[in-house]
Amino acid sequence: MSDKEIMYDVKNYVATITINRPKTLNAFTGDNIKEMESLLAQAAADSKVGVIVLTGTGERAFCVGGDVNWEKGTGGKSGLQDLNFTFNRQIVECPKPVIARVNGYAIGAGHHIAYFCDYTIAAEHAIFGQNGPRVGSPAGGYIVAHAANVLGHKRARELWMLCRRYTAQQAYEWGLANAVVPMAKLDEEVQKVCEEYLSLSPTCLKIVKRSFYHHMEPILKYDMNDLIKEVAPNYFSTGEQQEGASAFLEKRKPDFSKFR
Repeated sequence: MSDKEIMYDVKNYVATITINRPKTLNAFTGDNIKEMESLLAQAAADSKVGVIVLTGTGERAFCVGGDVNWEKGTGGKSGLQDLNFTFNRQIVECPKPVIARVNGYAIGAGHHIAYFCDYTIAAEHAIFGQNGPRVGSPAGGYIVAHAANVLGHKRARELWMLCRRYTAQQAYEWGLANAVVPMAKLDEEVQKVCEEYLSLSPTCLKIVKRSFYHHMEPILKYDMNDLIKEVAPNYFSTGEQQEGASAFLEKRKPDFSKFR
């Protein structure tokens, strides 16, 4: 196994970007996200790449979002404060099909990365869900709003505002996943879909994908930092984010009562 935290491979016109942090259930840091953004741009520009696959190492997790130790930060400053998270927007703007190979937990940012992909294939044991309000992680803007495009407003609000967990079958029934297969068949299904994409006109696929981009444009102008500034400009100095992160790390229920 490679010691690289983000792995990149190109084979048969398929580029695979893998989060390789299994000890943290493939949670990422800010540096990891920057590297993933760079690799996605590289794959988008490479004429030897026709399809891009995003996944995680192992069979436990696709990605569970930001590493909570990194999000909590040091010296009273959260790692999130300096993060300009553009990865989801890059997926939308990428002219090539992007597939999420969901090999386990897809939670928090890992989950919304999956629903921004063009196609999501999940192993039967995968679990989907959001985590932001549960741990004080202030996701916002188009990252949240696009869930309503995928699910409709009622389900999207349930997903984001209650932080429940959903099985792969539930995700399939809701439209968060295109296919659910046994883990042993996951790579076979990913390969099959990649081959389908590669058999089609790449220029026509670019036009089709850009059409969906223009449908999303009204929400893409608002990112997480815009919403924090609008709703709670002093959020990171109140202690609310730190309470959520600390409670998670200490395996206790957070006490948000004084922030209401």
